[in-house]
Amino acid sequence: MPDSTFVPSRPVTCPPGRAARELGLKRADFELAVHLGRIRTVPDDSGGGGRRVERAEIDRLRAEPGFPGPLRERVHVVGTAEGAALMGIPAGRFTRLARLGLLVPVRFYVNRYRVVVWLYLAEELRDFAAQGVNSRLLKGRTPETLRGQLATGVDLRARNWRGRHLGFLLREADADPWARAGALAALLPRADVHDVVKDPYERAHVNRFRPAPPDHGAPGSPSALLAEELRTAQDADEIGWLRSELRRAAQEARAHTVAPRPAPQRTEPATRPAPRHHRTARPATEQDENTRSAGCTASAGALRGPAAPHVVPTAPPTVPGDGRGPTATRAARGLRVWLRRRTPRPARA
Repeated sequence: MPDSTFVPSRPVTCPPGRAARELGLKRADFELAVHLGRIRTVPDDSGGGGRRVERAEIDRLRAEPGFPGPLRERVHVVGTAEGAALMGIPAGRFTRLARLGLLVPVRFYVNRYRVVVWLYLAEELRDFAAQGVNSRLLKGRTPETLRGQLATGVDLRARNWRGRHLGFLLREADADPWARAGALAALLPRADVHDVVKDPYERAHVNRFRPAPPDHGAPGSPSALLAEELRTAQDADEIGWLRSELRRAAQEARAHTVAPRPAPQRTEPATRPAPRHHRTARPATEQDENTRSAGCTASAGALRGPAAPHVVPTAPPTVPGDGRGPTATRAARGLRVWLRRRTPRPARA
């Protein structure tokens, strides 16, 4: 019977570098287009953890009229001076509008003087200037309420960039709840993440999906430290909102799948040492008593002085007749000598 199993073909994908070249974009502009959702990406099925672009998506963008001009225009960014000229306002007014949060940056970098340079989408600046409701902000005196906020030192550029960056991270997380929790944790201080996600295995799983910070210099350099500070939430209300969102995302992720934990290790039962076999004391016999008595006598003799060799008494042999003769006489004499030695002599006065 022939095998009729249908295996769906995987779509052809390209790595980011090759996709950027085919679309006529610089690598930084390509990444910005992905962040803004202008270019759709898919997870890398090879297990590398990155993103790839389908061939169909590249063909769709290349088929647009005027390619690649419209695509480049949608990701074109400008700084403060160029943005102010584009909107027809002074650079100082442009900076005040950005600090008030009316103009939202999409990217930043730290220059050689360690000054943060914010970049804005030229397309959004043109749209802001074209809306008639914003004409009073571009000309004339700044409203009193806005001047009061500026006097307190408000600067929402970093916070607005974090909100925009979080939206990109959540879109990239797709439907994975643990990846969404990792995206929220990327903007929180690690102490707050430790406080919200108390289980160490769940916290390690969340940190696994924590996106890497944007590349701004070598790790540990002043530029990298400044970029890390800008990426981390600073205001109390912003931190509180991120903590609540992280708590909710962790609950959803916990209900979806359990965080991996190490398998319990089976420990062998401890082996007890073999008991020592003690020699059992046997009951004393008459022979042992005689041996101990002989030993005590020998010790007493050693205390008194040198003595004659010990003679073991033997019973007189049974001789037919009256028992007299040379053998009986010697036995009786030996017995008297032995008894005389055992009897202590009376002390002389």
